[in-house]
Order: sequence, then C-alpha cells, then structure tokens
Amino acid sequence: MKKIKPKQIIGRKGLVDFPELEIKGIHAKIDTGAYSSTLSCHDIQEKNKKLYFKVLDPSQPALSEKEHCFGEFVRKKIKNSFGEMEERYMIKTKIKIAGRVIKSIISLTDRGKMRYPVLIGRKLLKNKFVVDVSLKN
Repeated sequence: MKKIKPKQIIGRKGLVDFPELEIKGIHAKIDTGAYSSTLSCHDIQEKNKKLYFKVLDPSQPALSEKEHCFGEFVRKKIKNSFGEMEERYMIKTKIKIAGRVIKSIISLTDRGKMRYPVLIGRKLLKNKFVVDVSLKN
C-alpha cells in the first residue's frame, strides 16, 4: 500500500532550486491556473540529438552564461498565457520546492518579459501542496 504524505501549505510565490541544473534560489510563481511548469530559458538549440539552453533570470545574471545540455527531451505543443499554441521543449528534472525534491517535467521558454523566471503549475502541485495565496514563501 502506497504511503500518502500530508499536503504541505505553500504561498503564491517563493524560491525554488533545480539540483540537477545546479540552480539555487530562483524566483517562482505558483500558478494553479497553469497545467504545467515552466523554466525561463534562452539560446535553446537542438544539436546532434541533444538539447542546449541557458537559464534566464534577471536577478541572477550568471545563470544566463552557463549552458545546460540534456540528452532526453521532447517537443510538445502547449497553450501559452495568451491562449496561443506554441511548440516547446520539455525536460524531466528535479525541482526542490518547500524542502521537497520532486522529479517533474518542465517546459522551456523565454519568460524574459514576465516577472518570475519559473512558473509552477498544478500538475506538479497535485496531491503534494495546498496554496495559501496570503503567503509569499
């Protein structure tokens, strides 16, 4: 029988880590209206069956210089915040949120014009967290 962990209360925004990408303390918005989670990236390129990208976070300029490489990825059509379909790369990686490390599928897109470089959607939140919008971290 699978042991069910109690749901943890989190706020509407906070800091998250991506241990496999060696990223700590990146700002995230918790968005129960979004289905999937997204990481802001630029210079996204597919070469020789590998995906290369750089993370985009204005508060941490050094992230924009380190190139990440993934051998396992997919492309999927996703509806963006404007309701338009766009094709995005998706990677499977670990994310640390509120002290919990979770293996999740994250889409990559340029969120440079958005306030938060990470968007946490309800697929990642489901059965793990309850969002209290009066809390921040």
